[in-house]
Amino acid sequence: MKKVLLGLFSLFMAVNLSYAQPTGSKALKKANRALGSFNIDPANNSEKLLTAKELIDVAMQDAEMQASAKAWLAKGEIYNEFARYESQMLVKDPKYKSIAPTAAFGAHEAFEKALGMAEKKYRKKDALKGMLATITELNNLGAALYGKKDFAKSHDAFSAVLDIHKVLKENDMKSVLDLEDDMNNQLYITGVSALYANKLMEAKPHLKKLYDAKYDKPAVYEGMFKIALEEGKEDEAVATLTTGRELFPDDLSLLYAEINYYLKAQKMEVLVDKLKGIIAKDPDNVALYATLGQVYDKLYQKAEEAGNEAEAKTNFDNALSYYEQALAKDDQFFNAMYSIGALYYNKAANIAKGMKALEDDYSKAGMRKYEAKKAEVFAMFDKALPSFQKAEALNPNDINTLSAIKEIYAKKDNLEMTNEFKARIENVQAGKSNEAYYKN
Repeated sequence: MKKVLLGLFSLFMAVNLSYAQPTGSKALKKANRALGSFNIDPANNSEKLLTAKELIDVAMQDAEMQASAKAWLAKGEIYNEFARYESQMLVKDPKYKSIAPTAAFGAHEAFEKALGMAEKKYRKKDALKGMLATITELNNLGAALYGKKDFAKSHDAFSAVLDIHKVLKENDMKSVLDLEDDMNNQLYITGVSALYANKLMEAKPHLKKLYDAKYDKPAVYEGMFKIALEEGKEDEAVATLTTGRELFPDDLSLLYAEINYYLKAQKMEVLVDKLKGIIAKDPDNVALYATLGQVYDKLYQKAEEAGNEAEAKTNFDNALSYYEQALAKDDQFFNAMYSIGALYYNKAANIAKGMKALEDDYSKAGMRKYEAKKAEVFAMFDKALPSFQKAEALNPNDINTLSAIKEIYAKKDNLEMTNEFKARIENVQAGKSNEAYYKN
């Protein structure tokens, strides 16, 4: 019986609380009063601001309030104040947990709706003033999101500021972006946020204005380069990048953009000088040495196919040198370790091609040449194997490494080791992991 009575009492309380909660215009009035109380003493009345937000959220669920410019103005003012308060709290305490992290967006939307609905001149002016005040909070929000690497939402916040500026100017209002430097800075942070969010077409209108104005920031040129590539305008992209590199010869981002472009385009001869230049500016970047090694590796393969032995040897030696330089800086660098093994392995494969022409020559001289080539192949395998084994020690689940080791043992007719590495490959292919490298 007590349980039944307790249940009835709980129900009664819930009904009464629901009945007592103000809605519509009453909630709006109470929200405004709560905001007023907060404004009198913000330091000691922070709970009033939260009450104001909760009440305005309830009020705006009412259809009559949704059609009221006055109600939307109130929401914009409360949300703007809430965004300002939380920004201040985050400055004081970086660990502060935000209640409404996107309040600035809510304020912007509310003032926009108020402006669209307002029939009286003073209400339109209030909406425009509210939008002007929201610029600061949107920029603060954008900066916070940018710091968290949430570039898509950061772009939305910065872009909203540009939208507000446009509305203000259409209504003959002053804006914080009236000065050219302030506008250019806003275009820049908006465009770069879109660029980092990979929203290239959203970045384009902002970066294009800065590019045309010869704005003094390398990211503008990098962005316009990427946009031109996205649009399939390769000549324009290269011209833009070249201009950027001439203006900012020491900028690493533009250098890397250039390197990546020529790598993708397989323009190896161009890359040699480019990579040497960037290594001179960024000498501690171990990946650059390995990349230049790979470029020389490809040039070695190209010279081998053309039958140019002298050029092939030079490029082979240069590839090996840069891989070794990478390992000298980081002896745990997997890519360089694997690449040395692959360099010798591929040289063995190239030598093996020369054996084909000798297979049908059964003369003593032909047999000697064949055996000499075979010895060269196995000598290269012997040089490749230790590097592959060290690479396997760094990553015992890399299929390419395991396959290379298996193939070398197969060529050497070592059935036991061939089967061992075949099993290790199958283990990875089955979605499992080799817990450690093979210790022979």
